[in-house]
Amino acid sequence: MNQIDTGKFIAGCRKEKGLTQAQLAEKLNITDRAVSKWETGKCMPDASIMLELCNILGVTVNELLSGERIEINNYEEKVNENLIELKRKDENNMNKNAIISTIYTIAMIIGIMVCCICDIAISGTLTWSLIVLSSILVTWITSFPVILLGKRGVLVAMIAISIIIVPFMYILSILIKVNEVFSIGAIMSIISLAFLWIIYALYYRLKERKFLATGITFLFAIPFTLLINSILSKMIGEAVIDIWDILSIFILLVIAVAFIIGDYARRKGHIR
Repeated sequence: MNQIDTGKFIAGCRKEKGLTQAQLAEKLNITDRAVSKWETGKCMPDASIMLELCNILGVTVNELLSGERIEINNYEEKVNENLIELKRKDENNMNKNAIISTIYTIAMIIGIMVCCICDIAISGTLTWSLIVLSSILVTWITSFPVILLGKRGVLVAMIAISIIIVPFMYILSILIKVNEVFSIGAIMSIISLAFLWIIYALYYRLKERKFLATGITFLFAIPFTLLINSILSKMIGEAVIDIWDILSIFILLVIAVAFIIGDYARRKGHIR
């Protein structure tokens, strides 16, 4: 399996069907830049659209991965070759990620040990280091899946942070002996988690239109900011919206519009 051969094969099949890169991209609801990257061998089509791509081009997935038309008598052999190559690539990626995640974990452990040793040396017992320890553990739990699994670990990390964030706020409030950390922090955490899940779903749905997804994300950040400030204002009994918040909202709006216009311009160019 060779990305360059697959790219040339996609280009050839596309031309046989009388399609331009923009037309193929439109059928797949992606950008023609993505199609261009496939055909130049810079990357492979995403697994989520590979079947649809094959249907449009009139080829099988095995032929697409092989980068050539396959005769019936050679079909099973090519299938095995492609499966072995895909498995080898996955294993190589997992090995690299495993090394990186191991180094990351060791660095975290060293950080915990240094904090604990310093705390004991200064206080004679574990005091402030417990706060650092719990924070590092939460950071490790939520980031380790992404480091080890890449994009596939994002969902695991989201689930992990959703489960542990409220208990963490409770433990933190006990460690620093401030009840407001839990009462306020838990509510802020739940609202933030809802925002993160919305953004996750948005990028998943618009994975091939990242400009639009980013623009909508900045738009969603505006009501999110207002909601957070409003709840804080009621909980602490003080107005928390000032000129800087208004300026931040204006900046978010400008950035959102810029990304949405950018997406529109790219889509318009594709249609042409």
